[in-house]
Amino acid sequence: MKPGPSFPFVFRALRHRNYRLFFIGQGLSLIGTWIQQTGEVWLAYRLTHSALALGVVGFASQIPTFFLSVFAGPWIDRANKHRLVTIAQMLAMGQAFALAALVISHHITYHLLILLALISGAIDALEIPSRQSFVIDMVDDPADLGNSIALNSSLVNAARLVGPAAAGLLIAVVGEGWCFFINGVSYLAVILSLLSMRLKTASRQSSQADLWRAFQEGFAYVSGSVPIVILLSALAVISLFGSSYSVLIPIFAAQVLHGNSHTLGFLMSASGLGAMTGALFLASRKTVLGIGRIIGTGMSLFGVGLAAFSCSRWFWLSWAMMLVAGLGMMIGTASINTMLQTIVEPDKRGRVMAFFTMAFIGMSPLGNFIGGALASRIGAPETVRLAGMMCLAAALVYIRNLPTLRAHIRPIYKELGILPADRQVIPEVAAGLQAASTTIKPRG
Repeated sequence: MKPGPSFPFVFRALRHRNYRLFFIGQGLSLIGTWIQQTGEVWLAYRLTHSALALGVVGFASQIPTFFLSVFAGPWIDRANKHRLVTIAQMLAMGQAFALAALVISHHITYHLLILLALISGAIDALEIPSRQSFVIDMVDDPADLGNSIALNSSLVNAARLVGPAAAGLLIAVVGEGWCFFINGVSYLAVILSLLSMRLKTASRQSSQADLWRAFQEGFAYVSGSVPIVILLSALAVISLFGSSYSVLIPIFAAQVLHGNSHTLGFLMSASGLGAMTGALFLASRKTVLGIGRIIGTGMSLFGVGLAAFSCSRWFWLSWAMMLVAGLGMMIGTASINTMLQTIVEPDKRGRVMAFFTMAFIGMSPLGNFIGGALASRIGAPETVRLAGMMCLAAALVYIRNLPTLRAHIRPIYKELGILPADRQVIPEVAAGLQAASTTIKPRG
């Protein structure tokens, strides 16, 4: 099938009808997703006024992904991904409406919030790897795959700019329940876009034994690759120590900066602005060469941004440090994703990305729980400061291991034609390996 109408080069993936439908539907839905995520953390804080409770909610919403996503990878590779993504979006819509009904009717409790967070995490364990694998079915020309991933990352972070700020206003005017209702309605956009697609792919079946062997093969491949181990280890550390700040932000907004839900929304939007800036920077790159150094820079910026944010008592300085932290997080994690996507063998990409999801999303609940527990004892500012210092220490360890990473990746680059013997980059190859920036969470 020939791509559709002509678009500027940076938007070339939108030439493909199916991806264009998904892009529009997901864009509307993502705004609702960020509205709900902001409403959830504010609701948890309003119900408990506890840092530990915030950590537990974050833990519950993501811990199913840690246990389930890596096992879902081999199965998703053999299933009808279009059907799986559609079903997962419908289930997520049901979860949002259930939460809205409980809050609006004043029947919500902290324990019900935890239960619904666990349900959301279980849905994510199916939806995230399914959606990541489904992108290739929406883009007819493989040459546009990298661009589609970059556009998706920019879309996620554009919604991140709008959603939290809108949630802050909605919470102040009508309460958290309507945030969840709006998110439920927003899922209709992406569901309709999925149902409107014309696809030629068919479901493939396999036995449980085949799936188990596929999992074992993927695990052996990941654990036996020095570059993949280094990259996933760096990602896991960023997620473990750096994730807690997102669930502790309500405490900074209310107690440190003496603000309200508006303050929370603007702080989260600042992080989104920084992440979107990082995504656009990576999407503008013409080659994967040099991205190893960029990973270290991003990790360092993230650590410094968190540490400085924890020390601030002025809103605009806190806002600026959230922007720096968001920029560093995006540059670090998306660059790791780019390098993994470049060096991995094509037939193992789905399973490697399942491990990527486990390291990125799966480590967050542990970080949220530890951060919430620690903040209840030593305070939120001290907890975030410690997290920033740990991320900065991890960046220094990564930078120290960068020569080892380069030594193992150089032969792969030469084999791919990215780095020929004379070390000159082939322009056609470099152009085809644009940074594949991606944010796993949220659904949309």
